Amino acid sequence: MAELNDRSREIFRQIVESYLATGEPVGSRNLSRLLPMTLSPASIRNVMADLEAAGLIFAPHTSAGRLPTEMGLRFFVDAMLEIGDVGLEERARIEAQMKAAASGHTLETALAEASALLSGMSRGAGVVVTSKSNARLRHIEFVRLDPARALVVLVGEDGSVENRLLDLPAGLPASALTEAGNFLNARIRGKTLADLKQEIAARRSDMERELDALTARLVEAGLATTVGAADTRQLIVRGQANLLEDLKAAEDLERIRLLFEDLETQTDVIDLLTRAENGEGVRIFIGSENKLFSLSGSSMIAAPFRDGSQKIVGVLGVIGPTRLNYARIVPMVDYTARVISRILEKGR
Repeated sequence: MAELNDRSREIFRQIVESYLATGEPVGSRNLSRLLPMTLSPASIRNVMADLEAAGLIFAPHTSAGRLPTEMGLRFFVDAMLEIGDVGLEERARIEAQMKAAASGHTLETALAEASALLSGMSRGAGVVVTSKSNARLRHIEFVRLDPARALVVLVGEDGSVENRLLDLPAGLPASALTEAGNFLNARIRGKTLADLKQEIAARRSDMERELDALTARLVEAGLATTVGAADTRQLIVRGQANLLEDLKAAEDLERIRLLFEDLETQTDVIDLLTRAENGEGVRIFIGSENKLFSLSGSSMIAAPFRDGSQKIVGVLGVIGPTRLNYARIVPMVDYTARVISRILEKGR
């Protein structure tokens, strides 16, 4: 691929950009009008044959024009894509909507707004994945339901509330629930569940001095229940209906049906988004490069966001057809992730 000469690169670029703009194959005659150089249709066809032999383009039908292959799209994105910048108007819109969503609302509400915002601006589906175990806590309380069960009520700094069922040790006095709550609340502020569990484990001797054995068991059981349950990943998807727009043929409708099935299988989407946590900046996943989109032929552009300690706490992105406007959506996703990171860093 590195051996493509300038003429071949320009013809390839025009084929890809035409596909991204229209979704349609482009032939040699149309290319001769688009190219900044003077070439006959015959010369262009010779170059197209070389590009096809290299696996960068293909003919969807006999005597049709050419479209980029998934390998061709990857080459274009990695080696030739000219990334734009987010315009001032779009920056202002992202800033305003995210600050409004974060002010006085839960983190989940703000992330749902980010997903909807990306969907609206990209005309694709906006996706966000995060882990509830990343939430920093303000308060914890144990509420007895009956002699054998209690609720663990967790209140986050972002206003979110989580309730988890807990089996109580036999013979536990009512006062133990209050003592366990007080013990944890004295150490909880600004910590995540995982942080709190780690601290309690490290200072087990302190806990055993302050609390009786049954209450200490209650503290440990409460943390084990909440950390285990809250560590599951949460997926937010908005704007699937956008993917139904601009369908050109029956095969497009089938592709979208398959993509909807992919989105219903949340575990696979979460696994793919989680891969975007590895490494800096924006990740681009194209078509059958990953198992999730192997049938639907879709693409995803995703970027991680961080909390105040610069720890990655989630990923957001856009899913759509492989002819996404990469040059526009890549910086948009990147900027939105940075806005959310700044909001989290400031504690909203």
